Amino acid sequence: MEQLLQQLVNGVSLGSIYALIALGYTMVYGIINLINFAHGDIYMIGAYVGFALTTFLGLGFFPSLLISMVVCSILGMAIEKVAYKPIRNSTRIAALITAISVSLFLQYTMMYFVKPDTRTFPEVLANKKLTFLGGSIILDMKNIYIVLITILLMVGLQYIVHKTKIGKAMRAVSLDKEAAELMGINVDKVISYTFAMGSALAGAAGVLVGVYYNTINPLMGAGPGLKAFVAAVLGGIGIIPGAVFGGFFLGMTETMVSAYGGSIFKDAVAFTILIIVLLVKPNGLLGKTIKEKV
Repeated sequence: MEQLLQQLVNGVSLGSIYALIALGYTMVYGIINLINFAHGDIYMIGAYVGFALTTFLGLGFFPSLLISMVVCSILGMAIEKVAYKPIRNSTRIAALITAISVSLFLQYTMMYFVKPDTRTFPEVLANKKLTFLGGSIILDMKNIYIVLITILLMVGLQYIVHKTKIGKAMRAVSLDKEAAELMGINVDKVISYTFAMGSALAGAAGVLVGVYYNTINPLMGAGPGLKAFVAAVLGGIGIIPGAVFGGFFLGMTETMVSAYGGSIFKDAVAFTILIIVLLVKPNGLLGKTIKEKV
């Protein structure tokens, strides 16, 4: 029982990171129906920005986190303007190939500048541990920080989407882009804001994963990026609560499989669950069936 509770604690921390990355996927898809496969590499760049700020400039955790979010949001907007905007009205396969190309470009550009070596992320948070049930459950302070920061960012995103003018515009564009344009909404600006917010969350996740695992490398975005996409689809891509649910579900599933079935099978189990869910509910666990007008 104690091991089960310990793995649930670890799963919540890992799920928080997946949820932050998945939110970027689901926001972009909800607005322009694009699967941004470069999103995982933006998360990787966020980790490197946090590493540079803490290692070479000596900044603390929270300033590094905020600056990484700003840098990644600017990068996300630049990618949208340069790579995605020119092919916005092209076929889906063209958009998919472009996204994969941008992903590879970011990976190998970073590899050229920072080399493929694995770097050790500095200890920027107090490594204090709390014990429960006579020491059978260990709760690292890093886990608490990760979960609390994730919750704050998710609450902030929900506030922006539901209570602000740009959030209302985002929901309008998501519902009907052409009608939103006719109502005077600047769709280009809305899409840029969407990429900025999603990329900022990915940058935050990059710093958090550096703190969590203490290692980073230029290819670190491929695996978690793909898993976060799985989490978004699992919960219902295009739906913010679905991305959050999918992230936590996937994180807890991975830790449970690693603890009881062997870590070598965790990815296979995650994708098997995705296939089963899509066979039963093609729109995801929290997705709704939408009828198209002909």
